[in-house]
Amino acid sequence: MKSSFIIIISLFLFASGTRSVAQGCVAIKSVGGLCTMDHGVGSDADGKKWLLNINNRYFNSYKHFVGDVEQKQRVDQGTEVINHAYTMDIAVTHTLSKRWSISADLPIISNTRSSLYEHGGKERHTTASFGIGDIRFTGYYWLLDPVKNPRGNIQLGMGLKLPTGDYKYTDRFYTATPGTTVIGPVDQSIQLGDGGTGITTEMNAYYNLNHKLSLYGNFYYLINPREQNGTSTARGGTPSATAVANGSDVMSVPDQMMLRAGFNYMVKRFNFALGVREECLPVHDLIGGSLGFRRPGYIVSLEPGITYSFNKFNVYAYVPVAITRNRTQSMADKITTDLTGKYTQGDAAFADYALNIGLSLKF
Repeated sequence: MKSSFIIIISLFLFASGTRSVAQGCVAIKSVGGLCTMDHGVGSDADGKKWLLNINNRYFNSYKHFVGDVEQKQRVDQGTEVINHAYTMDIAVTHTLSKRWSISADLPIISNTRSSLYEHGGKERHTTASFGIGDIRFTGYYWLLDPVKNPRGNIQLGMGLKLPTGDYKYTDRFYTATPGTTVIGPVDQSIQLGDGGTGITTEMNAYYNLNHKLSLYGNFYYLINPREQNGTSTARGGTPSATAVANGSDVMSVPDQMMLRAGFNYMVKRFNFALGVREECLPVHDLIGGSLGFRRPGYIVSLEPGITYSFNKFNVYAYVPVAITRNRTQSMADKITTDLTGKYTQGDAAFADYALNIGLSLKF
């Protein structure tokens, strides 16, 4: 009874989490998009010691927001920024005991970004990035004995995110002078990494109400102590006086957060899921400074999903659909507001939905 109470309270906290921290131009990078519903990963009761999970995530962001107000004129005028972001997360988990497991995650990223303002303002051009992202290593522990508590459990995770993704990726930018181009770092939203060594914290929970209906919750927070990575935001040019004054002339290394909660309903080999998902990029980091260029804010989405299970395989699809998008005031915005006496708040482009499709295999 005590263990059930702990799990239910944890799930309630997942579902009622506040938005006191803030996310930005694109949804947070390389944290997958799912709970595979394979709740027994931490248990070796079935004799399987390994789990391979391959998650493919794609979204197209092009709708601009200042705060929670959509800037519809950007699309009408053709001045919107269009990002296409694709990530394949390849994660391998090894069970050490019925409670302990370790995992390694390798993201492979392909991004494109189309805009006017980055290329002289007269013609639309595209920049791109491709390569591996920031690799993560994580250790997991089930709070309750999985064998004695099959109805529900809570899993804690802590790990290390390494700066393996290129955070100074460059491409060609056109200038206002016809025929003239420069090479410079691509926008922060399509960089392959953030340049920081981070600490990842996770909590995953599930509770079976009966043999068909269950609850789930996932929480992920990335702590990035490094404040800035030194990458210029001037796209091969000279930073503006305003950017230098408010510190946005170099890229920040922000924290990241994801929160999910919902329920599953089993019908034979199919698992139907419906939940709420929030992705955040905060204004202020938990550890270290928060200066530098970032687009803070958050996305709250309704997340339906379906999983098909067959022997050792799970095949799944989750499609979080945005219901709230908010680009909050960044530290650079606040500094400019203090310097000029005029309230300043930048914009960010968000997607309507994201597509997560993948499979998991136990062996």
